[in-house]
Amino acid sequence: MARINADQLASHIKNALPPVILITGDEALVVQESCDAVRAAARKQGFTERELHHTDAGFSWDQLLQSANSLSLFSEKKIIEIRVTNGKPGDAGSKALVELCQNPSADTLILLVFPKIDKRAQNSKWFKALEAIGCIVTVWPVGMPQLPRWIDQRLKAAGLRADSAAIDILAAKVEGNLLAAAQEIEKLKLVATNELIDSQLMTSAVMESARYDVFGLLDKALLGDAQAASRTLLGLKGEGTEPTVILWALTREARILASIKEATDAGEHFGQAAKRNGVWDKRQRLVQQALSQQSAKKLHMLLRKCALADRTIKGMSRGDAWAILLDITLSLAGVDSFTPRTQRAMIR
Repeated sequence: MARINADQLASHIKNALPPVILITGDEALVVQESCDAVRAAARKQGFTERELHHTDAGFSWDQLLQSANSLSLFSEKKIIEIRVTNGKPGDAGSKALVELCQNPSADTLILLVFPKIDKRAQNSKWFKALEAIGCIVTVWPVGMPQLPRWIDQRLKAAGLRADSAAIDILAAKVEGNLLAAAQEIEKLKLVATNELIDSQLMTSAVMESARYDVFGLLDKALLGDAQAASRTLLGLKGEGTEPTVILWALTREARILASIKEATDAGEHFGQAAKRNGVWDKRQRLVQQALSQQSAKKLHMLLRKCALADRTIKGMSRGDAWAILLDITLSLAGVDSFTPRTQRAMIR
């Protein structure tokens, strides 16, 4: 039916929802906000139930099909959200997706969330089946040339105004990280009133960042400094940082590492793979160092831990979300995670 960009999504689904929506991309913040927009539109159109599935170990595509084909107990419309963490549905998933597209229901909305889908997958039967009846939402990476415009739009949406010099300062600070930019804009809402944000106010605001910041956590973990990374995580917890924000950042980094590792194992040059995955030149050495301590198997396990943390934070799985975040941080640092007892002791 349609291929659109993330910024076209809200207007596209305002009045009617297609039976299937696929959101694909590696910008975690924009992907999450796109999912939120779909859910909000669905609620307005009478979809009151929601099922969330992660295609990790133990997931059954057959059970998913049964759920999709069964009527709600109260005959209510429902959203079935499927997060394909590794971007590969496999044979069973491919067949299931084709079947879902062949028998769409007006009472069921299928929301699929994938990382960036490559050209080969876009030529597959399941992708073409989705495209025939649904909407493909591509979340494009925001490069440095586009970042000032993205920040300006974000500021205006927050009711703020800034001159070009101030926007350039914020763009330079976040170095292409949209989540970091969004965090800084939230802080600006507290200090900026109706006045135009100039370079002086922007510099003052962004330099008064919290002692512990999420991206400092990532850098320490990538450096292999597990102790410093753990302290930063505990500091973030102590400052009241939402675990969802930390998980977004950790998951994004894990996906980037896994994608680069897969590419380099297949013979692609590191620099090319890093650039394709949005790693800026200044961070490539850090990422390369981190990858030297990781294997494809470890990175796959890391992504599974991220999926578990997501379910735990949302209350869909029992456990201590902060303990899992610590486990992820340690794994990202390339060291064996602590025992659950030690984890619980560290995060108290």
